[in-house]
Amino acid sequence: MSASLSYPVSALKSSSKSKAQVLILEPDLAVLDYLRLTLSGRYSLSLFSEEQMLLDRLAQVNEPDLLLLALHTNRDPLPMLTHIRCTKPNLPVIVLSCSADLRDIEMVIRLGVRAIVMKPFTGGDVEQAIEEHLASVDKKVASSEALKEVPLNETHSFVRSSKRMRDLEAQAALVARADIPLLILGESGTGKEILALYTHKMSSRSQNIFLKVNCAAVPADLLESELFGYEQGAFTGAVKTKPGKFEICSGGTIFLDEIGEMPAILQAKLLQVLQDGTFSRLGSRSPMKVDVRVIAATNINMKEAMANKTFREDLYYRLNGFTLSIPPLRERKEEIPVFADYFMRKGARKYGREPLPFSANLLNTLIEHKWPGNLREMENVINRYLVLEDEKSIIDELSPSTAYQGGPALVPEASNGSGLKAMVKNLKGDAESIAIAQVLEETGWNRKAAANDLQISYKALLYKIKQYDLSPRSPE
Repeated sequence: MSASLSYPVSALKSSSKSKAQVLILEPDLAVLDYLRLTLSGRYSLSLFSEEQMLLDRLAQVNEPDLLLLALHTNRDPLPMLTHIRCTKPNLPVIVLSCSADLRDIEMVIRLGVRAIVMKPFTGGDVEQAIEEHLASVDKKVASSEALKEVPLNETHSFVRSSKRMRDLEAQAALVARADIPLLILGESGTGKEILALYTHKMSSRSQNIFLKVNCAAVPADLLESELFGYEQGAFTGAVKTKPGKFEICSGGTIFLDEIGEMPAILQAKLLQVLQDGTFSRLGSRSPMKVDVRVIAATNINMKEAMANKTFREDLYYRLNGFTLSIPPLRERKEEIPVFADYFMRKGARKYGREPLPFSANLLNTLIEHKWPGNLREMENVINRYLVLEDEKSIIDELSPSTAYQGGPALVPEASNGSGLKAMVKNLKGDAESIAIAQVLEETGWNRKAAANDLQISYKALLYKIKQYDLSPRSPE
């Protein structure tokens, strides 16, 4: 017969009604008593060692301020958490866990827990988690709805105001504490690097290095030595030993951007690093161990890449300790005025100019634009407005009816007996050239960024530029 313990609410309530009411489920009686000793002076506690006793308490009308729920490896937490979420959807839950299993952590995050405190812990660790939650509750709803701008470094800030991005922020902050691999998905230009940097800043590694590697920008034959380093004499030109990014980043966070472009031969080596933290430099047989948190990002369809055998399925599931998907800017139009103001202030500091105002007409044009290049495109547009100080040119540029003036017109040549097939081919070529030219203009003729936006290789883009004889639009 299993032992049980329950302290009724009234037994531990003090005369002060200002104490937060906290329920705790912990099957280990020694741990439960430790929590009672360390927390009872600050909170009104109800302690339970059996699930049914807790559920009976939750069935009562008066709802507590918080639930501390201990997870144990020999018990499946899903039924209990699911039941609590269904019956008490607004009850905040903090999990006490002795397991670092990625599936368990992902599951409790998706079920909306507010924090995870890993065992062994001190009373101070638990109290800090409780106080952080209570402090957030004390802030009025209006403040959570407002703009938030978190400086990340000298040039970048995490900016959000919509509900979808507030939810994403909360998930990122929670995942940051769990120190598990993270996969960030989203279209090109949505801010995947910013979210990765924010996650790093919210983690215990924030005082250590954050290092970005663009897997698409580094040639395949150089990427291995870039990531893992090499020994002297490993290949022609290796005149001295060079440490790789993983070695340099030990203790910190490495951000692998465009992970979907990583060559297959390197995917196996990365899988080993994620599994046991070991790798070998090029030309070395001696393995070395590093402690690096990996955040990866891509704008490709990973399910499709795995189906086409261009990305390893086992690596995907190892990287996918948790996934954050950033919605495109067109799906969060309410944030467009916020980002317009942010990019204007940022550009004004960069170029030493006074910020320009946004008229109602310009603001409406920005909101109605589809933003295929997302935030990257928007920043370029705002910078052009700041430098040119010409509102009309920006409105004309973003107008749906404005055709690209630097490329061929989208009109098929008159038939000269070549037939419908040739005419359609010419028409498709004209449409492709216009689409490529528009993206190049939006990215300021940054060919690598344009190739990412178009989801074609850098070499393919260079070929298309030459094929259609494209060149930057000359200023009027």
